[in-house]
Amino acid sequence: MKVKQLSVFVENQPGRLASVAKSLGGAGINIMAMTIAETREFGVVRMIVADWERGIKFLKESGFTVTTTDVLAIEVKDNPGALAKVLEVFVSRGLNVEYMYAFVAKREGTAILVFRFDDPDQAIQALAGTGVKVLTNEEVLTLEK
Repeated sequence: MKVKQLSVFVENQPGRLASVAKSLGGAGINIMAMTIAETREFGVVRMIVADWERGIKFLKESGFTVTTTDVLAIEVKDNPGALAKVLEVFVSRGLNVEYMYAFVAKREGTAILVFRFDDPDQAIQALAGTGVKVLTNEEVLTLEK
């Protein structure tokens, strides 16, 4: 139920993000979700890609430092208040969301959100029985089709 996220460390300068995209695009690897956290000198590009193992290979061959992190891809209804309901589940269990971002793709009537937790297994347990769907890596990969 966990999804592999790539974190790519890049210098905060013109062309570096383009180089990341070019490396993946040249390898035929689709970026499915992405967010960037930056500081004055460096940035961290966090992304879900269609083939994370090949993504690591091609990014490293292009000279980037890449790590992987387990995250959850959670499907929620695409209507007002749906995110608040999911977040309340985590609050009730004392779980902190370290960061989150959304997928470009969606399923009809729902949005797909990516969450990073200190303990993703505890977050999965918290969602059990709530009706909130935690997507598997395989289900995430079908979003691009």
